Amino acid sequence: MEPGESAVMVFNLSRVYYGRSSNRAKRAVDLLRRLVARHAKVSPESVVILNDVNEYIWSRGIKRPPRRVKVYIKVVKEEDKVKALVSLASKKAPVGPAGGK
Repeated sequence: MEPGESAVMVFNLSRVYYGRSSNRAKRAVDLLRRLVARHAKVSPESVVILNDVNEYIWSRGIKRPPRRVKVYIKVVKEEDKVKALVSLASKKAPVGPAGGK
C-alpha cells in the first residue's frame, strides 16, 4: 500500500490460542502488528495500533482475545516516515446507498 491509501481488512488471530493462555491478548496485538506491517509494506515499528483496537482485543481479558478483528488501515507519510494507522472498521466502514441494495 502506498501513502494515502486505505483498506478494510479482517485478520484471523486464532493462532494465538495455540500455546499458553497466560498472555494471549499481548500475542494477539503483536500478531496484528506483524500482519498489518506485511500488508501495508511498512516495518512493524511503523504500525500504530489505535486505542480502540487495543481495547477491543483486551475486552475479554488476557486469556480470551477475539479470534478475528476487522480493522481499517490507513497509510500516511509523516516527516519522511511511512506509518500505518490501525483502527476498528466499525467506525470507518463505508456506508452504502440508502436502499441497502
